[in-house]
Amino acid sequence: MISVFDIGGSKVAGSAYVAGSGVSPIETEPTPTQDYFEFCRLLARMTAAGASGVGLSIAGVVDPKAGTVRAANIPCLSGKLLASDLEAVTGKPVFLINDAKAFALAEAHSEDNAQHDIVLGIILGTGIGGALVINGRCFQGEQGIAGEWGHGPASAARTGFALPDWSCGCGQTGCLDVFGGARGLERLHTHLSSHRQSSFEILKAWEQGDLDAGTTLDVYLDIVGGALANLVNIFDPSIIVAGGGLSGNSRLLNALEQELRLRCLAGGNAPGIRPASTGSIAALLGAGIHASQMVADNQKSMVRHGET
Repeated sequence: MISVFDIGGSKVAGSAYVAGSGVSPIETEPTPTQDYFEFCRLLARMTAAGASGVGLSIAGVVDPKAGTVRAANIPCLSGKLLASDLEAVTGKPVFLINDAKAFALAEAHSEDNAQHDIVLGIILGTGIGGALVINGRCFQGEQGIAGEWGHGPASAARTGFALPDWSCGCGQTGCLDVFGGARGLERLHTHLSSHRQSSFEILKAWEQGDLDAGTTLDVYLDIVGGALANLVNIFDPSIIVAGGGLSGNSRLLNALEQELRLRCLAGGNAPGIRPASTGSIAALLGAGIHASQMVADNQKSMVRHGET
């Protein structure tokens, strides 16, 4: 059994994960965003005594080797050796994973997608995120940033639209993240039409045939579909699973799938885009799967080295 946590800027959700059984009822507490010691004490209190490890899913840049996190919505974590500090207070091995990677792991291990060897998980939420799962394992990369397709230069090559040089929270300018998430769609729509509408209002207007919304969505699909085509060309997944608020619009996913097939080498054989099936517990499930894999790896390593 693994104690698992979904760490957000407003609340910490904790549960117990058992392989093959999922997660048990979830306990929630407010996140101590400014007090690091209270943050660690809270997770120690919520960790089950009989757990063989602790898994944390958190929004931010996770360095799996150093055990650190850069999370803009939890300032107290900046520069802290979170994994080792939590191990000291819980007495258990602690494993960190980015929330998009946890989502992709949960989806790759779900009944719907378990037959796929290469699963690309994409987040179309407030911003853009993503992760790649190969043979049931999340591909982290050297710095733990593999799959972060939101933080690279965006382009609108098909429509020929010159993108504004908007600043991204990562410190760069013109990233896909500032155009491709819900806030990006809203900002793009205002830039193109001077209308201020929510992402859901824009999508509704698009579905109803509004010309301004149609222009915005054409540019949006060009930007996001082109970037997604690059990912598919590089990783060649057999399925793409989409999460986040925008993924709830089936017409948008269908249009993005069509754009992808126009833009990537596989053409009509490109993978389909499927909405997520694991729902609100994806982060907890993914954190549990990741931690279970790491605990098992550590045990095998100890056996090989004659430590048990």
